[in-house]
Amino acid sequence: MKVDFNNDFIVKIAENQHIEFVPAILKEIEESAKERGTGIAKRSASYLEEKIKEGKAVIAFSAEGEWAGFCYIETWSNKEYVANSGLIVAKKFRKDGLAKAIKQKIFSYSREKYPNAKLFGLTTGLAVMKINSSLGYKPVTYSELTQDDVFWSGCQSCVNFEILKSKDRKNCLCTAMLYNPEEHQSQESANNIKSENDQKLFSKFKKIKTMLWKK
Repeated sequence: MKVDFNNDFIVKIAENQHIEFVPAILKEIEESAKERGTGIAKRSASYLEEKIKEGKAVIAFSAEGEWAGFCYIETWSNKEYVANSGLIVAKKFRKDGLAKAIKQKIFSYSREKYPNAKLFGLTTGLAVMKINSSLGYKPVTYSELTQDDVFWSGCQSCVNFEILKSKDRKNCLCTAMLYNPEEHQSQESANNIKSENDQKLFSKFKKIKTMLWKK
């Protein structure tokens, strides 16, 4: 399972042999957070390794085989909620559209694995917000996200955790975004009905036109 992106990158589901890149991934995540001056929920090497072993991660490489990016899937509240977390692109490959390609890949993969789950994310990055919006995510309040205590405990390593704590988990510096499949299914159904009606109307018009020509 892979996607060739502009012939410059390969984005694919991570496999066991990719575990060797975990140290580089963690280092890039930490350095990126420092550069932005924002908080980030830290993850251990064993945690990312487990995600790769479970087939719940996406990894990207340059055409030359150099590691270029990574993202992984987390599930919460009995798989009712899914988060695409830890999105990172190696510094030398940023601004090439790779982040969007990785996001699109893991979003589609998440939708295949958990078609009924709500996809959500917390981010302070404008670029990630734009990508999420293009995928159908909408800004929401924190109350619409999973209330799983294990998820929120992951924020303890963030420099902004005290703000989150003081707000009783109702708000922080991150923007909450949510993709609700039910809303999109309703819209798709409405679009399909409209398309069918348009097709019927066109067929009826074509039939009438044919009858008029025969006269």
